Amino acid sequence: MLTSFEVMQAANISRATLNNYIAQGLLPRPLIKNPEPGTSTQARQIGYFPDEVLACLERIRLLKKEGYAMTEIARQLELEGLRIRSAPMQESRTASPPPSESAIPPAAAEKPAESQPAAPFQPSQLRLTIDHIPFPAYMVNYNFEITWYNEAARAELLGGFDRLPADIKERNALAYLLKGRLDKSGANHEELLQFYLKLGKGRFSRSDLMNVLAGKTDAPTLLAGESPAKSHSGGTLLQLPLTLRQENGEATRYNVYASYYREGILLVYQPGHTESGSLLGLLERRDEVIRNLLKKRLPVLTDVAVLVADLQNSVRICTELPPEEYFELINQIWSTMEPIFRKYYGTHGKHVGDGMVYYFFPQPDCNYIFNALVCAQEMKAAMRRISKEWQLRKNWLNELYLNTGLNEGQEWLGVFHIETKVEFTVLGDTINHAARLSDFARGGATWATKNLLGKLPAEERQRVQFGIRRQDAEGREVFVGASYSRIAELADLNAPRNVKLSDIAALPVTEILEVRV
Repeated sequence: MLTSFEVMQAANISRATLNNYIAQGLLPRPLIKNPEPGTSTQARQIGYFPDEVLACLERIRLLKKEGYAMTEIARQLELEGLRIRSAPMQESRTASPPPSESAIPPAAAEKPAESQPAAPFQPSQLRLTIDHIPFPAYMVNYNFEITWYNEAARAELLGGFDRLPADIKERNALAYLLKGRLDKSGANHEELLQFYLKLGKGRFSRSDLMNVLAGKTDAPTLLAGESPAKSHSGGTLLQLPLTLRQENGEATRYNVYASYYREGILLVYQPGHTESGSLLGLLERRDEVIRNLLKKRLPVLTDVAVLVADLQNSVRICTELPPEEYFELINQIWSTMEPIFRKYYGTHGKHVGDGMVYYFFPQPDCNYIFNALVCAQEMKAAMRRISKEWQLRKNWLNELYLNTGLNEGQEWLGVFHIETKVEFTVLGDTINHAARLSDFARGGATWATKNLLGKLPAEERQRVQFGIRRQDAEGREVFVGASYSRIAELADLNAPRNVKLSDIAALPVTEILEVRV
């Protein structure tokens, strides 16, 4: 048994923290009794804790470090069998309140607590972490390409591969299912195709789905009427029945839970005979689940369009505005642009300073490059409104501009995570060149590389007005449409401001004037 002072010393916590954990039920109330022989204290009674409380405190520390809320920590301790119930306290023979050595308020010590042993943790119980899902589980993006999986999914469903290919386009989940152990004989072919059609139903047309599903032309017609999927949590969590035949001919029924996130779909294949309460408890903790999934996301080689936008003259604006107004302005810009990025499936990336970086990845039902172009156009219009609002508010003549650079390429995508923060990061020249184009742009202009526009289908490229402003022999500005130019021909690279453009001097670029949606 440990005194409260010994517990605080060993766990390096304050008495207030100890009292708080007891009040929230994370720790048991101490056993109040006379001091042990040899204890150097003048108190007539001391609160004692069982030795196991130190392991419980260490687990609480780790869960707090991972970003769990206190209610989540309490549930996790319960599932892991670390919740220690209060032991019976000796009934005090004196009316005086317990001494300050006790880690509980005096009123709490007057009523003995009944002893209830902690519920033993069963290995079959599902812990509230992604790592301990005992069923096959994997995550796909909206092209149904695998971005995360557990060992049960790899071995039982996805063909037992040694490792996934680096190129994300070669990670089609349906393709792995169709060549996996459960469909070697083709017994589950129709069932799996139908399942994936239901999974994407509502967002994709049938032709879109056929393209996503590895070009399969023998997929059955979509079922008429309502999908048999049961919806939870406002449609973000679906339960879909799936029956697959094993190699011995026996049928196994699964309840497949599909949890939809901005970053993709998490699929968990739960055998039909198992209890689902714990699994639903996990899946309904959406923020925790997606945070942990993103931390484990596999680095992939993927096509990506990158948008980098910076506030022009941000240092001067910061100098002119009071600090609270500058922060208000930056927060207004971010809050205004965020819905636009979400509308076009942009993913926030890492950026130093008050600018922004967003990534646009291939989508099954729209062109990611065209998404980036339309997004940049809507940002420009939104920034004009913000600028007019601040001109009226401050009675100043400053124009607020977001200068934007766009580029496209195939790069490695991964995540950096510190504590509870997760940031997507793209490595390579694609983002570096987009950032340099943002530095080059002035007056709220949008500049894009020839490579990006060259990846657009002809029909969509015709909806983009782009070109280069040049000067004729008389010094007048002439706009030459549908043309490109090298940076070296557009900027004086010897000027101090343009020194950092030297690494893209030969890059063919163009200015985007309008995108017709």
